[in-house]
Amino acid sequence: MKKIFLFLILISSLSFSQDFKFGEARGLFFSVGVGPKAPIGDFSATNDIGIGFDFTASYADNQIVPVFFYTKIGYQTYPGSTKMYKTTDYASYTSNMFLLAPGLKFYLPPIITDLILIMPIIEVGPAMGFFNNTHVFKTTSGKENFDELKGKFGFHVGGGFSMFLMEAAANYCFFPNNHSISLDLRVQIPVFVKF
Repeated sequence: MKKIFLFLILISSLSFSQDFKFGEARGLFFSVGVGPKAPIGDFSATNDIGIGFDFTASYADNQIVPVFFYTKIGYQTYPGSTKMYKTTDYASYTSNMFLLAPGLKFYLPPIITDLILIMPIIEVGPAMGFFNNTHVFKTTSGKENFDELKGKFGFHVGGGFSMFLMEAAANYCFFPNNHSISLDLRVQIPVFVKF
């Protein structure tokens, strides 16, 4: 973890030409992530693999390192299962989810330090999801099309690897009747760093 802060010190001194003191390191980071989302359990019976993206703001203070506090806002979309179309009156079914997920991120000791710094990460926290399910039926079914809105509380847990400015992570997100696994590639940008 010290190497990360030494790297941040270098960036800070080159970018802002400020004097700095050890013991006062703080940072605000912004990241953008994108990747596939795979529904599991009952969710996979009605939906196929989807895609999503998220924006994350995280804050670190050397008094609590190696813990980062973060808040993630994301959007995910899952098309309906083609198997379901064959056995039901559905012509189309889509689930869209808006995600709000605060949490804690733990950086573990680096596993590679020679050419590039690679550290394992673990993240965990609560989650709130707003689901918009669009139901479109075959014209021969005689059923009315409709949109369904639901709010659900759950949690998320994940892990992966950080190369400081880039992260690769897998996450499990639990909501009642809506479980999913995601693989995300994130680009992380330091917005504010102070020493």
